[in-house]
Amino acid sequence: MEFKKEIEEAIASIEGANIQAMEAAEAYSLGLAKIPGSLGRVEDIAIKLSGITGKVKNAMPKKCVIIMSSDNDIALEGVSSAPQDVTAALTEIFADMVTGVGVMARVSGSDVIVYDVGVKQDIQNPKVINKKIRYAAGNFKNGPAMEPDECMKAIKIGIDAALDAKEKGYDVIGTGEMGIGNTSSTTCVTALLTGASVDDLVGKGTGMSEASQLDHKINTLKAALEHNQPNQDDVFDVITKVGGLDIAALTGLYIGAAMAKVPVVIDGYISSVAALCAWKLNPKTYDYMIESHSTAEPGYKAIRDAMGLKPMFDMNMRLGEGSGCPLAFFVVDCANSMMNHMFTFEQSDIGEEYTDKIPEFEF
Repeated sequence: MEFKKEIEEAIASIEGANIQAMEAAEAYSLGLAKIPGSLGRVEDIAIKLSGITGKVKNAMPKKCVIIMSSDNDIALEGVSSAPQDVTAALTEIFADMVTGVGVMARVSGSDVIVYDVGVKQDIQNPKVINKKIRYAAGNFKNGPAMEPDECMKAIKIGIDAALDAKEKGYDVIGTGEMGIGNTSSTTCVTALLTGASVDDLVGKGTGMSEASQLDHKINTLKAALEHNQPNQDDVFDVITKVGGLDIAALTGLYIGAAMAKVPVVIDGYISSVAALCAWKLNPKTYDYMIESHSTAEPGYKAIRDAMGLKPMFDMNMRLGEGSGCPLAFFVVDCANSMMNHMFTFEQSDIGEEYTDKIPEFEF
């Protein structure tokens, strides 16, 4: 199978976090002029970043959100209220920084990099990187979403995208996606990899409001799982049969980021299920993941609980596109600034009369 051996070798090559650097960062953080732990998750993220880079102090000025766009022909079953041509319309303008993720990326000073891995139409914007594997993942109610080789090719595109971003000097990568129908593929993958029930996972996606629509979506996805019989212990088989090209490419993006030792930010539901896929393939990939926000999609909770994710924000966001990543980039910058610029107790001339009492404090 094309690329499979190369991908398996890439997955096996991933090294875990640098524990010594994390211990050194934690010790340094304890000496900063604050009550230990009083900056909460900011301190945790600073320590995690040290585990990724191997350095106590880090500068990460260059950031990007990488969007994987692909259509999903499960949408032909009426499981989405939005027409499929929305995928192409938004993919055309992502790189022009005028969509939800774009306007937020502008504020954070980060770039948006867009890949077409399976949009149903040809994209005319030259800023969009054409890696189209096929014109939409198949309608998996009637058969597999893709061929096994297509799944591997999409994962390889994601790995290469991360390695290319590293080569171009990006210090942090955010994950984004676009594809009408991809909450359906995400729900099926989530059900298989977490053991949760489809009934508990299905949400409104792109705006369903009537109970009959939700029931139709649930029944359609149950029928698709019954028809395809994916092996829930084989991530590749799950993605191939009921996933999407966007999910496969994002799975590769997490793998590639871990290989390159670059922090990679998880966005919403679709981005999270790709993180789950990568984590199932090699738990060490989690050492390089930074959570952004909790999403309103009900299936997210199953992923969060399975992986032990700790989202930074709960802002009722459910857009996708990578829109949560610029918010997380700001926290990453704050964590690094804390380590780089905050005075220690010694520099602050805070005497031992106070610092000696700190171990006795209760939090």
